[in-house]
Amino acid sequence: MAVRVRLRVERGGRYVEAVALINSGYEADSPQLMIPIALARELGLWPPPPTAREEVFDTAGGPLRVWVVRNAARAQVLTKDASSKRVMVDLVISPLADEALISDVLASELELVLEDIGRGLWRFKWDPVGKLRMSERRGATTTHNVATLAPRPP
Repeated sequence: MAVRVRLRVERGGRYVEAVALINSGYEADSPQLMIPIALARELGLWPPPPTAREEVFDTAGGPLRVWVVRNAARAQVLTKDASSKRVMVDLVISPLADEALISDVLASELELVLEDIGRGLWRFKWDPVGKLRMSERRGATTTHNVATLAPRPP
């Protein structure tokens, strides 16, 4: 098993709720959220905007061409009884990603603690040590227009 969390990603006049995989092996210098092209399209970032920088990431599977949009959105983890702070993120658009991936720095900024990866258990940094949360199931995204729906409180 792995650890996945439900994220709310806000950009412009819309937000998307998506399940994202926490990947401690995704080392970054800034809070980064790697997203598939389909999610980039929902956020209005596909095709890549002129502000996107084309880069090549070294991955376990070899070089990967991506588009990086700095400070492109705000991300927040959502659970039934709590939510993290909202964090400004760089969005990394990948033609090969099939789900959203949370970098090591973003996981730290969101205050996520991985307790038992094999069993999919995690908690927020401020949760009591005994409070364990279950991983979300890999799933679809939902897009909302903020102008028509009330935003979730911070």
